[in-house]
Amino acid sequence: MTAAREQIPASDLQDADYNFTPRQALAGAQMLFVAFGALVLVPLLTGLDPSVALFTAGLGTLIFQVVTRGQVPVFLASSFAFIAPVIYGVQTWGMPATTGGLAAAGLLYVALSFAIRAFGTGFLHRLLPPVVVGPVIMVIGLSLAPVAVNMATGLAGDTQVMPRSTALLLAGISLGTTMLTAILARGIMRIVPILAGVAAGCSAALILGAVTGGPLISTAAIADAPWFKIPAFVAPEFNLAAILFILPVAIAPAIEHFGDILAISNVTKRDYMEKPGIQNTMLGDGLATAAAGLLGGPPNTTYSEVTGAVTLTRAFNPAIMTWAAVFAIALSFVGKLSGALAAIPMPVMGGIMILLFGMVTVVGLSVLAKLGEALSEARNMVIISTVLIIGLGGLTLEFGEGFTLAGIGLSGVAGLALNLILPKQRD
Repeated sequence: MTAAREQIPASDLQDADYNFTPRQALAGAQMLFVAFGALVLVPLLTGLDPSVALFTAGLGTLIFQVVTRGQVPVFLASSFAFIAPVIYGVQTWGMPATTGGLAAAGLLYVALSFAIRAFGTGFLHRLLPPVVVGPVIMVIGLSLAPVAVNMATGLAGDTQVMPRSTALLLAGISLGTTMLTAILARGIMRIVPILAGVAAGCSAALILGAVTGGPLISTAAIADAPWFKIPAFVAPEFNLAAILFILPVAIAPAIEHFGDILAISNVTKRDYMEKPGIQNTMLGDGLATAAAGLLGGPPNTTYSEVTGAVTLTRAFNPAIMTWAAVFAIALSFVGKLSGALAAIPMPVMGGIMILLFGMVTVVGLSVLAKLGEALSEARNMVIISTVLIIGLGGLTLEFGEGFTLAGIGLSGVAGLALNLILPKQRD
């Protein structure tokens, strides 16, 4: 951390300073440590390979750095917005078709970047105002609530993987630790609450297993895993139904991208909306997400945890993120790491998910709060209520053979359409 504080001040920094010093490497490893918990959480929940997620996070960050000419100190990794669509997509169309849809979502970002070049940023805010984006984000968080509760109670489908009371105890320990770390911790620990919660939950599982004589963590997965293993990349398939289901979900992360770039701009006191430009940062994010989908990894997004670490450590040099990306790619080939991640008890992850999925919902509420008094206008209430009920009520529309639109995707399309066709409210 000391090395990170000695980086070039933001006011003097023009481009990444690639000296490749031990200090840069140490700071890069620290950034990956901050992002690691959330990075591997998405593939663990969705059935994707955590090693592929590590590889595509590193690759995506490198692509972003090339597109933005090494000017923005951000790290790209697994997006939580796509958890529910990936779970549904894998169950409905299979893994290859789902990753093909994720690659298409990246290409949507690319298209938006060119639209921004042509029409400016204003059109996106007019097309996707808070009254549309807010409830869609809320649907994403609330639709995941049953997943979190089932994991916390040790229920996998119709199978109870461990006694309910034991599962709830582990979930409570991991959830409580995550909460307290986020609220009370200081320094670097405050921005790694997920890692703290996982560590506490796994420690409790080891202790309970030793006391009861029934191991709650399987060490066989770690022992049997090789030290070197090529990530299990997945070749995509392009299924129109899967693509049109996932594309609307990309609306929320696209809007979130603006907030992420503004946040890192405020931290470094540089206007990245102008240089390298939001059109280039969006292009970098889109190409990174498309590359991840083509390899079988989760979509990428800029990580607020890393932005918090940049704020804390004053590590403004974008070259540090290049080091973090290199470390992520290197770790993706460590088979023992995948084995260790697979050994984490499901209720431990479930306890953390209760908090994180709820926080996604709160983000949607905060977006709606920007409407102020306009939130009570009839037009806005009509759009919000329709989006929420369609998204959470299980409505499914079938268009021909083999193509359906439901859940988050359908609610996003409904919100977009209502915002365009409903008349403005009279004074």
